[in-house]
Amino acid sequence: QVQLVESGGGSVQAGGSLRLTCAASGNTGSTNSMAWFRQAPGKEREGVAYISGGGGGWIIYVDSVKGRFTISRDNAKNTVYLQMNSLKPEDTAMYYCAATRVWAVVPGSELSDNRYNYWGQGTQVTVSS
Repeated sequence: QVQLVESGGGSVQAGGSLRLTCAASGNTGSTNSMAWFRQAPGKEREGVAYISGGGGGWIIYVDSVKGRFTISRDNAKNTVYLQMNSLKPEDTAMYYCAATRVWAVVPGSELSDNRYNYWGQGTQVTVSS
């Protein structure tokens, strides 16, 4: 089993920045690919960013966050980060960390939530205009 705990959410004004942290524990290692998802009230869960296992050389972003968000990982700390800059009100959502059991998922499915085996409880991000 893998446990994921997110932190770093909060309330910021548009244009501000936040860094989310996902700490993994349990039967995990640097081989798991991981991702960040978000869900706004009344909307479906959306994949935001993906990073492959190992050195994290394969990274995917949803179009709406490209150039603003950066996903990274520190395998020594079993931690994945999401640096969010130039935040917009439409980024307001609960953000979830997710992990797979594999090094990399099938290309094209990186932001599909059905690829992920483990989920955190989420951290709220609120961006005001």
